[in-house]
Amino acid sequence: MRNLKLSLLAGLILFMTSCAEMQQLATTIYQDQKPLSQTEIISGLKQALVVGTDSSVSRLSALDGYLKDEAVKILLPPEADMITNNLSKLPGGDQLVDKVITSINHAASDAAKEAAPILVNSIKQMSIQDAAGILTGGDYAATNYLKKTNYNALTQLYQPKIEASLNKKLVGNLSAQQSWDELTKQWNQVAGSFVGQLASLEKVETNLSTYLTQRALDGLFLKIGETEKNIRQDPAARVTDLLKRVFAKQ
Repeated sequence: MRNLKLSLLAGLILFMTSCAEMQQLATTIYQDQKPLSQTEIISGLKQALVVGTDSSVSRLSALDGYLKDEAVKILLPPEADMITNNLSKLPGGDQLVDKVITSINHAASDAAKEAAPILVNSIKQMSIQDAAGILTGGDYAATNYLKKTNYNALTQLYQPKIEASLNKKLVGNLSAQQSWDELTKQWNQVAGSFVGQLASLEKVETNLSTYLTQRALDGLFLKIGETEKNIRQDPAARVTDLLKRVFAKQ
């Protein structure tokens, strides 16, 4: 009789344990199937943008983040095509151009270190309506929203950092601005000469900080967009539970 009671008790405990585990599993499944709340949608999209921003800024702010990435590498302004097409007219023209390109890309990487706080602050302003549209949008919907609504403000905030970076000693104890000034000075002397006028050469007068700010931000948004697309398409890229839930519901 005693053994029978023990067996019944053991069976009851096992049954109750199994029921508890099944209840927990059922609860988990039910929770996974619950519709996402507006708060969860917004939080998930903000997380995606923050992840994309952090990842992009980390890559681009490295020493050669812009320079070694052909997708975002910053070349000379279009107005300088006249220079690159006539390098033989400048003493050491090839070396001068290489020095300027290296300098401006290093300046962009230096300024990118300050981009994350600006972008994160913009992300925090996303509304419920914005989030709903972005969730069902294309691969770059969140990035396009961020660029459309904040590009001008980001330019105004970012350009002073670019200008400060342009004046830092980066290559050969020269700043990017000094390298650019040296290149354009030599070129404008040639273009303004009698021979240059006969050859219809034009002087180059470009606001380097404006040009560089635009190119640097375009490169940054390109990288954020790549990360967003990856999060939408690749479950392994969803590094938090909330991201997994939000983007699994699309």
